Parts: sequence; structure tokens; C-alpha cells
Amino acid sequence: MERLPKKDRHQSLMRMIEENPFVTDRELTRQLKVSIQTIRLDRMELGIPELRERMKQMAEHSYDQVKSLSLEEVIGDIVDLQLDKSGISIFEIREEHVFSRTKIARGHNVFAQANSLAVAVINDEIALTSSADIRFLRQVRLGEKCIAKAYVRTHAAQKAKVEVFTYVGDEMVFQGNFVVYRSAAE
Repeated sequence: MERLPKKDRHQSLMRMIEENPFVTDRELTRQLKVSIQTIRLDRMELGIPELRERMKQMAEHSYDQVKSLSLEEVIGDIVDLQLDKSGISIFEIREEHVFSRTKIARGHNVFAQANSLAVAVINDEIALTSSADIRFLRQVRLGEKCIAKAYVRTHAAQKAKVEVFTYVGDEMVFQGNFVVYRSAAE
């Protein structure tokens, strides 16, 4: 089943995790064409923690504090935040987020992750969504992890334009352009 020599596989594994620290072991098995056990052993040999631990480490070390919301109000887990610049959050679609018959995520949950990240990335005590232009690109299903990436494109005294892209794996599933009102208390 293993196609690459161990050394090459280790290099590929490290490169893939470096490029996307949110990549799952299952995604790595598909891309490297090895078993899940091989991926886990390789990670252990290389000292690379599992996804949950990598997310926790990133959250502890690499972001500013949210000013506009309490962390409980943010949908998903913020793993990177640079106020007035960019942010990343992860949101796992669970049973309570899907339609019971189809197991497809309700759109307002995917939107809420993007919207709350767009507000959270603003460096102000008061930030509110003024308008949003959104596109759902494909359905999101039970068990999938949505990775939202927000970028502040422009910010003025009372308005900021924030672009948010949400991915499942490498596939974009949602795109939103948000205009966020800020109190301009500075």
C-alpha cells in the first residue's frame, strides 16, 4: 500500500502540514496513499501532534484578543487572529447544525461562522455587520470541518470591508463580502 520511501513520505507529510496545519489524518491518508496507522506513526516519529493539539497550540500562541465579541459569541474556534488584518476559525458541523433528514448543514450556521469572524477581526469595542454579499458554493455535511479565513480589505473610521472564504479541505464552500460598521472610538 505504501508507495513513497519513508524519507520522502516524511518530507511530504511535513510539507503538507506546514502548508495546511488544519489538514486531517484522513486527508493525509488519501493524498499520500497510505493507511491511517502509517500517518499516525509517521506523525509520532516526527513529533507532529494530532490536529486537535495543533489547533490548541495555534490558538494559545498566535492571536490577538477579540474586542468586538466575547469568545462565546464567535461561531467556531478562532485559531488565528490579527486585528484589522486577518483571522481563521474552525467550525465542525455536528448533529445540531444539520437538517435531520439530509444531514446537510443549515446555511445560517455556515453564514454565522463567517459573519462572527468578520466582526471578530475588527479592532474595535463595537463592530456590527452593516451588509453582506454572500455565496454558498456547495452543501456542507455532517462531520465536515469548515475553515473560515477572513481578510480585512479596507478599513476607515466607521467602516471596514472584510472578505471571508470558508473551506472544507481544499474546496471553497462559502464566500462572503461583509461591510462592518465600527464605532471609531479611537
